Amino acid sequence: MKIQILGTGCPKCRKLAENARAAVTGMGVECEIVKVTDINEIMKFGVMLTPALAIDGQVKVVGKVPTPDEIRKMLA
Repeated sequence: MKIQILGTGCPKCRKLAENARAAVTGMGVECEIVKVTDINEIMKFGVMLTPALAIDGQVKVVGKVPTPDEIRKMLA
């Protein structure tokens, strides 16, 4: 499983990455968390507002920071 954090590195983007790490900790899910900071790569996802969260290339959240619990539900 691949979790992608789409954002340029703003505080909300960093918080989203932190929440994603917290979500997978203890779940027993093997995944890779990748930060996508290149605006051209972000736009390839069709995302115009950051931060955004993609799981296995599919955008799940745009423009907000979900809690670790919300991210766990998306991963389940």
